[in-house]
Amino acid sequence: MNVLAIGCHPDDIECQCAGTLAKCVARGDKVTVCHVANGNLGHEIIPSDELRVMRREEAKNAGKLAGIEVVTCDIGDLLVYGEQKEQIDKVVDVIRTAQPDFIITHDPEDYMPDHVAVSKLVFAASFAASVPQYKTSIDKVAKVTPIFYMDNFAGVNFLPTEYVDITDFVDLKMEMLECHVSQLKWMRDHDHIDFAELIKSVARFRGIQSNCQYAEAFKQCYAYPKVTTKRMLP
Repeated sequence: MNVLAIGCHPDDIECQCAGTLAKCVARGDKVTVCHVANGNLGHEIIPSDELRVMRREEAKNAGKLAGIEVVTCDIGDLLVYGEQKEQIDKVVDVIRTAQPDFIITHDPEDYMPDHVAVSKLVFAASFAASVPQYKTSIDKVAKVTPIFYMDNFAGVNFLPTEYVDITDFVDLKMEMLECHVSQLKWMRDHDHIDFAELIKSVARFRGIQSNCQYAEAFKQCYAYPKVTTKRMLP
């Protein structure tokens, strides 16, 4: 299968579904990760132009660890808008290029406006990408596919309908997350927050819920014709 995960910022995917994506690669899937925003405002000191380049490289390094292709829409932080045609078309092009069998993205009720905007973009673009006469720079058509919403930050206000056992992949997930040095090191040194510990704790909690050691949680998008009887997640 072809799997496409569309997150907002570099490191969002590692936080919420990297174990699942690594498990997809292990079963033979082709996995693509797209970051809609470039993360250029994600530091108090590093200049935005410098940080934009740094965070793209961090994301690529993380993807290499699991055999995942990483692309970006390169939109500035806090400039993501869920109903802007230019941005919808960027996501349409990503979908048409990846030709996914299913898509993972942010929950519509996530905590950050940029995340919510990405969720809206994906919902709109996943339909537009299937319309032959909707023209963008990619002259292909993608099928309408299931969408799975990944866990909210710290699991707040998120009631899963699907779980993926990532016990055998949790170490790789954490290694991928640690590639985002600009974020994790800063939070440890200046905010005294061990972000990696938080993410692993959530995975342990989801594991307790689903009777395994570590898990990642998802909700299926229940919108016609995106619903399927097939098990898509690994």
